[in-house]
Parts: sequence; structure tokens; C-alpha cells
Amino acid sequence: MSALARWFKHNGKDVSGYDRTETRLTSQLQAEGLVVHFDDDMGLISKTIKGSKEGVLIVYTPAIPKNHFGMNWFKDNDYLLMKRSEVLGLITQNMKNVAIAGTHGKTTTSSMIVHLLKTAGIDCTGFLGGISANYNTNMVLNDKPESIAVIEADEFDRSFLTLHPDIAVVTSTDADHLDIYGDKESLKDSFKQFIKQINNGGHLFVKNELADELVEGDLLSYTGYGLNEGKVKSTNLRIEEAAFVFDYNGEENIEGVRLNVPGYHNVENMLVAMAVCSNLGADAESLKRGVSSYKGVKRRFEFIHKSDNVTYIDDYAHHPIEIEVLLRSVRDLFPGKKITAIFQPHLFTRTRDFAAGFSESLSLADEVILLDIYPARELPIEGVTSELLLKNINADKKTISTKENLINQIQLWKPEVLLTIGAGDIDKLIEPIKTHCHES
Repeated sequence: MSALARWFKHNGKDVSGYDRTETRLTSQLQAEGLVVHFDDDMGLISKTIKGSKEGVLIVYTPAIPKNHFGMNWFKDNDYLLMKRSEVLGLITQNMKNVAIAGTHGKTTTSSMIVHLLKTAGIDCTGFLGGISANYNTNMVLNDKPESIAVIEADEFDRSFLTLHPDIAVVTSTDADHLDIYGDKESLKDSFKQFIKQINNGGHLFVKNELADELVEGDLLSYTGYGLNEGKVKSTNLRIEEAAFVFDYNGEENIEGVRLNVPGYHNVENMLVAMAVCSNLGADAESLKRGVSSYKGVKRRFEFIHKSDNVTYIDDYAHHPIEIEVLLRSVRDLFPGKKITAIFQPHLFTRTRDFAAGFSESLSLADEVILLDIYPARELPIEGVTSELLLKNINADKKTISTKENLINQIQLWKPEVLLTIGAGDIDKLIEPIKTHCHES
């Protein structure tokens, strides 16, 4: 949403908006001249907008709760309302589209593709779901109207079905958003429909293990990829000085690729990013250079603090599989170190639906601190609390903490490798924890 807001502002439009809580990102938007309010109060919306529907577009995300007063006021008064994904489709309809979908990995993969294209001198615009560390924004602007559009395609509420990409990527289809889809099969059906919407002559890059179940018929041109299987894969993968080094095997082979953003999942994401950019004309030398200069996405395996006493990493992971991949990568990067994970569950329904998975994945840490569930758009569900996860976590130490007592808990446990994990407002705790790490 903020990327779209920036795009409209860049194109000379007056932009205002609502968010539930104030964050570093909303503060940046305000500094850029956008008007943002944090209360569902029509009195905070300008008289110009309320006075006339002419020239007014209301863009919304499906995360807005159904009882949101402002949203319902605009509906009742027949304003033009469009989903974020619909607006993205309109903005990019005359560009060559690269759409990245998946229940995990789409933000990182999108940012990788943008950076590799820019490094290769290929003009593109990027609508990202996170802040690129290379460009310090989630809206990377193009230089020419005929540029390539790199779009993060969101499966939530089937939003990505408004897109018709020329190149599509599917990174994963693990069960998620079951409050919307009901079951995993319905989710997969939605991804199948997304794939069918690839334009004639287009191409699909899909996780190799998913190809057989997602690709129907033999008319679609596709490439399977994976860490060590598929037409695109890595070989000779190793860890050197906290970086992942590998040989890229695709249409051409590139030896000694160095990825300074750690994580096996990030190697896999980079493999498909390289394959997409090679398809779009990037040469081997620029790809290798782009990978080595890629800095990652804020809140995706982001190193916040490093010292002899403690290493602090922050990550947006909010699904059991994401947490498992994160913790396994951290364990390999820091063998023999004590790992302390602070996790804020996101959504009551997700916590309920994947409670066993969360407990199992968090058990990969030595110590676990749980915060209360971040509700986002949801109302509480009886019996669904962080205690539901805590009782089945198998770790040396485990506890539930309030945000107010968290620093005291960290001081008590003296972590060696510390992680904050979650998609809620846990990011507000990053600075206080970073300050503590500096002082310890």
C-alpha cells in the first residue's frame, strides 16, 4: 500500500491514508508529504474528499476490517473503490510484467529481481512488499515509460487474480490464510488460476517440487528451480564468513556466486531471481555483481547488531515453515551458540490453525520468549492465546513476556544469538533491544 501511495505522490497526486498504528514507515511517508491518520474518524479526512467524489480513488487492502467506519462510509456513498492489486494491474498494464507469488519469499525475490535488473542496466519499476536495503524504499521508480514492472503478487483474498503477468514466479504454496481459503487445496487452486493468467508467450518459474501439481496441460512454458534440483539449481554450496557461496546452474553456469544475505531460503530465492533476469537479458557478469551487492530487505534476516557478546537478527517470519527455515539457517551460521527467539504470533486464526507447527518450529531455538498475539484485523478467539503455543514448545527455556518486561527478560537470559520474529508491531521493539545490545 505504501509503495502505491509513493507512486501516486511521485505522479503529482494528493495522497492521504489510514493505518492502524504509527510505524517507522508511516513516519517516512509523512516526511515525504503524505497525510496519514491513525484513528477511524471521518473528521480526519479532508473536506475536499468528503465534499466530492470527482477525481477521488479509494485504494484499500483486504486487511481492512469489515467494521471499519471510514471504509464503509466510502462504500455507502458510492466512491470509486479498488483493491491494491487492481490498481497495480492498471498502472502496469502497458509494461512488461514480472509477478512474484508465493506464501513465502515473494518480497525478497521481488527485491532481488529489481536489484539484479538495475545492476544490469535494465530499466524497471518495483512495487515491493518491504523496504529494499539497497534503495531504502519499497517503490523503485523506472526511468522510461516502457520499463519492466516487477510486482509482488499477493495471494491473500485472491488479490493476485487481478494480474496478467508476462513472467510469473511461484515460490511456495504452503497452507496459509485458511480464514480465507478454508483448506490447502483451495489455496492451491487459486495459484493454478494465477498461472493460467500468464499472457500468451509468457513464462513461468516455479519451485521444482510444485511444478507437477500446479502446471496443467503442456502449452505453458515453464522452468523448475530449487536449491539442488530443477533446470535452475545451485551446486557447491558452502558458507564462507557468514555468506553463502555457490555455483549457479541454469541456461549458463556461473561459478563462485557470493550472497551476503544469509539463509538457504535466500539462496533459493536468488536462484530464481537470477533465472528471471537472465531471461530478461542480464549477462553473467552483471548477475554475479548484482548478487554480491544485494543487501536484502528490511526485517528479512536483517542483522541489527553484531558484537563479541551478542548477535541480534530481526525477521518478518510469521508462518511455521518460515520460522523453521530461519532457525535452521541461524543454527548453521552460528554453530555452538545459544539461540534465543522472541516471537509475536500474528492473527488469532493463523495461531489456531498452525499451533502445532509453530511449537515445533520454535523448538529449534534454545530459548523462546512469546509475546501476546498481534490481532491485526481480527477479534480475539476464545482459548487462542500464546499459551497455546508455549505448552508444546520443547526448548531449554520458554516463557511468555509482556512488551514492557521484555528487556528485563533479555537481561536475565543473556542471549548469544537473539532473534525477533513476527509480522505484527514487534518492529517497535527493535530500537530498544538494539540499545540494550549496545550497552551489554
